[in-house]
Amino acid sequence: MDILDQSIHELHQRLKSKEISSVETARAMLARIESVEPQIGSFITVTPEQALADAEAADRRIAAGQMDVLTGIPLALKDIFLTEGIRTTCGSRILDNFVPPYSATSWEKLKERGVVLLGKLNQDEFAMGSSNESSAYGTVRNPWDTDRIPGGSSGGSAAAVAARQATATLGTDTGGSIRQPASHCGCVGLKPTYGRVSRYGVIAYASSLDQVGPLTRDVTDSAIMLGALAGHDPKDSTSVNTPVPDYSAALTGTIKGLRIGLPREYFIEGLDPDVHKAMDAAIESYRRLGAEFVDISLPHTDYAVATYYLIATAEASSNLARYDGVRFGHRAEGAAGLLDMYTKSRSEGFGAEVKRRIMLGTYALSSGYYDAYYVKAQKVRTLIMQDFICAFEAVDVILTPVAPTPAFKIGEKVADPLQMYLSDIFTIPVNLAGTCAMSIPAGISASGLPIGLQLIGKPFGEETILRAAHAFEQATEWHTRKAVI
Repeated sequence: MDILDQSIHELHQRLKSKEISSVETARAMLARIESVEPQIGSFITVTPEQALADAEAADRRIAAGQMDVLTGIPLALKDIFLTEGIRTTCGSRILDNFVPPYSATSWEKLKERGVVLLGKLNQDEFAMGSSNESSAYGTVRNPWDTDRIPGGSSGGSAAAVAARQATATLGTDTGGSIRQPASHCGCVGLKPTYGRVSRYGVIAYASSLDQVGPLTRDVTDSAIMLGALAGHDPKDSTSVNTPVPDYSAALTGTIKGLRIGLPREYFIEGLDPDVHKAMDAAIESYRRLGAEFVDISLPHTDYAVATYYLIATAEASSNLARYDGVRFGHRAEGAAGLLDMYTKSRSEGFGAEVKRRIMLGTYALSSGYYDAYYVKAQKVRTLIMQDFICAFEAVDVILTPVAPTPAFKIGEKVADPLQMYLSDIFTIPVNLAGTCAMSIPAGISASGLPIGLQLIGKPFGEETILRAAHAFEQATEWHTRKAVI
């Protein structure tokens, strides 16, 4: 089998048997990136020298018998992760020349395992977007149809896996930014429970919502990646000190008696017919596997989008205040004074979507409006959390669509921000509740586009959703379908 098509666990076996070398694997991936990158635009920065140095080090580790399951595996990171000595832009001109002095904990953990870094991946600017059209470095194109969006904000992370430019990638999920691109690009995307994976060294968008997770070819790889990433980090005050289970051991293939909840608020009018058909087929697959279905309600779902766009923008307004042209990042030329320099630097450095969200957040936090908007949104967030707590008293897992439609055309929703925001209607509640969820391939639309299924778990219930996802994957063939590019 071609190196480009293989999963982490398949490549690991070939590297372990010395059938192939890590350097050979890295060269194959770098050649693939060079070949298809002009059509896709997944990468902001490719790091060939770093990749080959990492691969040589991995081969030495393998020869010395010090191999880990991730040793020699070629990965790429969303350009939101700080990487010491490697430019990190977060998809924004304001950080165009920023080279971090230290690395994110999640990247350090992978580096310790001996992975090979191929480069930094394109994304919506500061992770603000659902289509990867807000990046200052160009729109990423969907490998299944290059006239369509790959999803966002981790669009480059999903497209790179689908285009076979990396074996797996890292992304972040604030309102669906791992799961929605995974659905649109036909790969597996996991958003862990808030606090399960360290956020240290991840450029902040909305600190109470952001979470790090992997995008992979299959569920087994997702379990491997989560096992490497999870765990307490004293550098991150929101990191939870709870034991990390063996996620790979959870993939037993059996889910007989598993109680799966179907929330009536997610199976609504307006759901694309192909998505509805894929969900119905997935439900039947789970029935055949012995799962039991329970109708449930998450009654405050209708308020999730409005709540999210108050909380997330308010936190973004605060987090992005640091980009002032003084200490790092873009500084405007010819400013008349300090205030003028602040204004010009931020005006030139930030794109339209980031400016829109900063203004929305600043307004929600402003005197006279704070209680009416931000405080009210926090109260509604608590109600949304309680909806999930109540639902999980009756079920083990919740099954929903990931997105209302398959990937839409580039430019289709740019002029209507509200329509763009509504594309995350099924993913946002999970981030507000702080629990875990994942997207797995579950169908192909009439126009040949992938459709994802979302499995939502209890807080720190990643083992259960991985087990349920793996059982579905073993019983279907959707994960074997490849993008045309």
